[in-house]
This record gives sequence, structure tokens and C-alpha cells, in this order.
Amino acid sequence: MMTTSAFEILGPIMVGPSSSHTAGALRIALVARSLGPSPLSRVTFTLYNSFARTYRGHGTDRALVAGIMGLAPDDVRVRDSFELARERGLDFEFVPSDAGAGLHPNTVTISMEGADGTRMSVTGESLGGGRVRISSIDGIAVEITGDYPTLFVAHQDRPGVLAALTSGLSAGGVNIATMRTFRERRGGRAYTVFEVDGGLDQALLEYLRRAPNITLANLVNVPGAAQVSSDATLALGFDTGAQLLSLAGREGATIGEVMRRRQLELFPTQDADALMAHVLQVMREETVAPIEKPLPSLGGLLGGQAKAVHDAAPRLAAALMGETLSRACAYAMAVLERSATMGVIVAAPTAGSAGVIPGTVLAVAESLGATDEQVARALWNACAIGAIVARNASVAGAEGGCQAEVGTAAAMAASAVAELMGADPKVCLSAASTAIANLLGLVCDPVRGLVEYPCQDRNVIGVVDAVSAAQLALSGVLDPLPFDEVVAAMKSVGDSLPSALRETALGGLAAAPSACSACRTGCGKATGK
Repeated sequence: MMTTSAFEILGPIMVGPSSSHTAGALRIALVARSLGPSPLSRVTFTLYNSFARTYRGHGTDRALVAGIMGLAPDDVRVRDSFELARERGLDFEFVPSDAGAGLHPNTVTISMEGADGTRMSVTGESLGGGRVRISSIDGIAVEITGDYPTLFVAHQDRPGVLAALTSGLSAGGVNIATMRTFRERRGGRAYTVFEVDGGLDQALLEYLRRAPNITLANLVNVPGAAQVSSDATLALGFDTGAQLLSLAGREGATIGEVMRRRQLELFPTQDADALMAHVLQVMREETVAPIEKPLPSLGGLLGGQAKAVHDAAPRLAAALMGETLSRACAYAMAVLERSATMGVIVAAPTAGSAGVIPGTVLAVAESLGATDEQVARALWNACAIGAIVARNASVAGAEGGCQAEVGTAAAMAASAVAELMGADPKVCLSAASTAIANLLGLVCDPVRGLVEYPCQDRNVIGVVDAVSAAQLALSGVLDPLPFDEVVAAMKSVGDSLPSALRETALGGLAAAPSACSACRTGCGKATGK
């Protein structure tokens, strides 16, 4: 059963511009850091596929260096990570590779060298929305997702080693959920990954480290992992839209209420309302600050567009989009500008689509005079829709194109607005279905590999799509297809898109003759290194 936290759907709160290429890359580096030698003297980042082609424009390079130094995804120092690394005496380099066939679109190998000459390499994959998976260590295939508390042990392949490890865990009162051993050859290096129920105390960890033939024993914290085992049984669990509708009917609750209660069931000690209030606070900041004080983006394509749309609304809104929609579009554009300057944003569900939900929900809420509690319930609703799409399709542009990012965000926003305006769960899901259907097949083709153009404009399209889909559903014009079938269609279309149209900057608008030199009037020159 799906155990994803709501705050990995509306989140992480992060430095932009990309949840998969910035926050996800940083998280992979954090895991590598926890496994590698310390202190580090040199790191080489070998990048594959989408990472290799867009790492400068997406801030992947800065994020990887930030993560290897232990910075968090929302630390504003991420943008200055190169300078910080040099101050600490850490040498680093980036090696784009063409040898990515068969690898996940967002893959990096982090080769680390310690001050004592010790070496280790860790390969990780960024799965979208900031989620990551470790796929190999020192060239030996592993699979570490962090969905359970995870113990990583490096050892020699000798008789009795595994028996000693399992006996030690048993003596410490630790129940093993899964155990997988990977070795390079008989009698050579081997790695064992234990997923366990519950935590491991430091004394037990030190005991394991002292055992014969053990070279390393570390707890692996994978940021963004579910933190709840996938075999958990939830009274308020759901994987599909149909299950969500049934659950809402049984509970006599809205989608937002169901999602909030589910979060409390998953994380009973968490102050979920305070966390959602923080999400709302960051959303308000990210939608307003770039309008009040525009800044040039990292790549030079953005800076001031949100303010231009905001300022032109009194002249244009009556004849064109109207006051609420004009404000929603300006808000959405502002988020992309903040992200593209490596400012702090809420990935919703990704950084590339981060403007759609706050732009739509906040503008409509302001027009309605909605309370913070009502807005929060709408955001809980959006989390439920995004979680279902992430579970059954993808929210990553590198996997499913822009339909997976902006299309999902539009569906989340449409359902959230419908609930904000009093719709029942069936109407909310219908709005979400229509929003996805309207953007089916939308490709991801960032010009110059930057999350700037056409990303900002497509967030505007996502806002318009969400508002129109909500209005159709609220008017009684319901989508004829069930939400789950529309999500399945989106996955099928995403799987059919060629790699050139999935965030690699090799096709679509990114391949236009003027794309390489594109820079909008008034923007500064690219500053990425």
C-alpha cells in the first residue's frame, strides 16, 4: 500500500530549479556522503542521460557538491556550493557520459576519495519529486530506497560472516525485514543490505563494526523515503482514485480531510497541521517576492515576466482572463522565477511545475476570502491526487514528459479548487481527470536545458487548465472517463515519448535553431558554471 507522505508530494521545500535534478541530486550525494570515506579530499561526479545533458542549467552540479558537503535541499547556500567546497579544500569535477544506455534517465555515479586514500563509488537515481534510489556501490548492484530503516554492511565474502551479522542483530532485538547480499566474486568484496523493523542503537552498530571481516557498517538515511514500510496496513490507505472515492464515502469526508487523516495515521507524532501551514507560508512568499522584486534567473531567460503580467492585469483582465485568473498566472510565473534564481520553493509536485498549485489555489482563495484552514484542506486534497499519480504513473519530466509534471500539477490544482468551492469528491476527481486529459502528450523540452523556457509559460497553461477543468466539473460537465483510466493513459503516453522529448533538451523547442542563443530581452547572461 502507498505510504508516501503528503509532504513529499507538496515538497520537498527546496532550492530550485528542479526537484529531480536539484533536490534529488543533492539527496543522492547526501547518501553517498554517509557511505563514503571521511574526510573527503576529492569527488568525481559522472553524469548520465538527462543529468549529463542538463546538469548546468538545472543546478545539478551545485546540488551534488552541496549534498556531498552535507547541506540540506532548502539551504540557500546550495547556490554557493562551489565556493564553499573550495574553501574546505574539496576538489571536484563533473564528467558527462554518453554510456547511459539502460540506465535511469537521471543517474549519477559519485566517486569519492578520502584524505587517507580510501575510495568508494556510489551510483544513484533521481526518481522524480526529490525521491531517490541507490543502485550500485563500488560497481556492485544494490537497491536501497530507504523505505525501511536500512543497514549497509561492507565485508569480505567469508564463511560465517552473514551468520555473525544476523546473530548480532537478533541479539540486539532487531527484526530483519529483508536481507540482500551482493558480491563481486567468490571470496572477494561483498555488501549486505538489511532492511529492519525499527531502529538500531549506536552500541549495536559499533559491535557490528568490530566483527571480523567487516570493513564498514553504516545506517543509510535516504532523504525523501517513505519512512513507513510498504507492507503497512492503513485504515485510511488508498492507491487509486476509485479507492479514494470509496474511502471518502465511507468516512463521510472530503478528499482533503481523508488525506489529512491518512497523514496522521502514517505519522502519529508529526505536527501535520504545522507542516502544512509552513508549506502555505512558503507558497505565499514564492508567489509574491518575484513580483515585488524581480531578479535575473540563473540562465538568463527569466526575470520580470511575472511582474509584467501582474502589472498589465488592470488593462487586460476584463477582456481576456479576468482578475482571478490573471493573478493566478502571475503568481505561477513568479514561482518559476524564484526557482530559476535558486530561491526556496515548494516542489508541487516538482520544481518544474511548482507554480501551478500555489498560483491557482492562492488566487482563487483570495477571491473567495477563504480562511487558512480552508486553503490547507484544499492543499491536502492536492496531495491525495498527486500521490495517486506518482504511484500509478510518474510526476517526473524525465520519465513522462511535461504532462507528468505540469499535467499532474494541473490535476492537483483543479481538484483542490473544486474542494475549496464546496465540491464533493466525485466532482473533484472529475476536474482532475479533465485537467490531465487536456495536457496529455505535453513534452518536456527545456531550452538550453534550463527550467525556465518554456517551463514558465507551461505553468501558466497549467493554471488555465486547472481553472477551466474545475469550472467544467463544478458546472456539472463531468469527465466521461474514470480518473484511474486517465492516469493510466498518461503513463502509456509518457512511456511512448522518445527520450529527446523527456527533459534531455534534445528535441522540441530545445532543438529549435535559436534555442542555443535564446535570451529574452532584459535578461542577464547565463551565470551557471
